[in-house]
Amino acid sequence: VAYLVVFHILFVLFVWTYWKSVFTLPIQPGKKFHMSYADQERYESEERPEVQRQILAEIARKLPVYTRTGSGGIRFCDRCQLIKPDRCHHCSVCAMCVLKMDHHCPWVNNCIGFSNYKFFLLFLAYSLLYCLYIAATVFKYFIKYWTGELTNGRSKFHILFLLFVAVMFFVSLMFLFGYHCWLVSRNRSTL
Repeated sequence: VAYLVVFHILFVLFVWTYWKSVFTLPIQPGKKFHMSYADQERYESEERPEVQRQILAEIARKLPVYTRTGSGGIRFCDRCQLIKPDRCHHCSVCAMCVLKMDHHCPWVNNCIGFSNYKFFLLFLAYSLLYCLYIAATVFKYFIKYWTGELTNGRSKFHILFLLFVAVMFFVSLMFLFGYHCWLVSRNRSTL
């Protein structure tokens, strides 16, 4: 009974954080970072890049923007038509700028950023614990398989497969979770 209780608690936490990682929408920059129609017309009508940089610098003077491009200009997204705040990046898959974007995760089919990075880290942690728990509870039967105490032929394959898959996922998730913990400790993102 205790094994089942712990299993279902880990399973519910795993599914809940996966759900939150998938369905928490990425946050876009606020309205103050979007250019007004007049500023947009002025920016687009100008052909000289140095004057365009001056227009962006003039608009961004009122905004809390510190990160610059390699040439020292204001970061601007021409697809979303906004001045990018710090750590904001355009996701080509979601077709929008995402605040504190870390990456677009194909496993959750969502951008991992400011709004759902916590849920993504928890998802990795609960996945890691879930795989470890499955491997630990199956290991006893794996030992019985090697010593010949297990009699049913079909269950041997299932135990071997379950232990192998749980250990393989555990190892890969351990490296991924460790990498993201290192990123958090350094206040960095994968970008």
